[in-house]
Amino acid sequence: MQKNTLKLSFGPCSGQKDRALERLRLSLKKGHVYRREDLLTDSNAVDRHLKQLLDFGDVEKLAQGLYYVPKSSVFGRTPPKEKDLVTAFLKDRNFLLLSPNSYNSLGLGTTQLYNKTVVYNHKRHGVFKLGNRSFEFRMKPRFPKKLDKAFLLVDLLNNLDSLAENKGDVLAHAEQYLSQLEVTKLQKTVSTYGAEKTKKKILSWLNKREDVSV
Repeated sequence: MQKNTLKLSFGPCSGQKDRALERLRLSLKKGHVYRREDLLTDSNAVDRHLKQLLDFGDVEKLAQGLYYVPKSSVFGRTPPKEKDLVTAFLKDRNFLLLSPNSYNSLGLGTTQLYNKTVVYNHKRHGVFKLGNRSFEFRMKPRFPKKLDKAFLLVDLLNNLDSLAENKGDVLAHAEQYLSQLEVTKLQKTVSTYGAEKTKKKILSWLNKREDVSV
């Protein structure tokens, strides 16, 4: 027997309970991610209403207390944007999304593909599954607002031991890559975000370049 999805959501409502549910549904924006507490002002029975909306397909549960109002395209339902998903989960916009695949853009010989997204943030640490995606949250005291080549290089060297790459080849290419970066910018980036071993490595490369140029 086929499930009669969205019948309640889009059909006429009768009775006070149905009207309350309909008001909540109309307040939801398609493509948005909500926390349970975000809906308290629009519902006096939020848990019951959420269960009904889940049953009728109006919302999808991503994690405990985290819900998505699906948006449709010609290809079917679209998943939530990573930025919106993480913002709702953290209740914070101060974070940086990074995939280890981004290192490949530097052209340093990294070839592996990684099925994960790293979230540098100030609140959560650990791996969390949100919907059908897993995110590795790492608490960091500092991180930039956006990615650039200098930060990607520093972050790559910070995490090189945990990557499935040939370390020797990557380090050799990284040393050569320094000539493509502005030295002052690189020094500031490694000073702010670099691990101690990364700072020592880049400093030794920069000193070697100065010795050669003399």
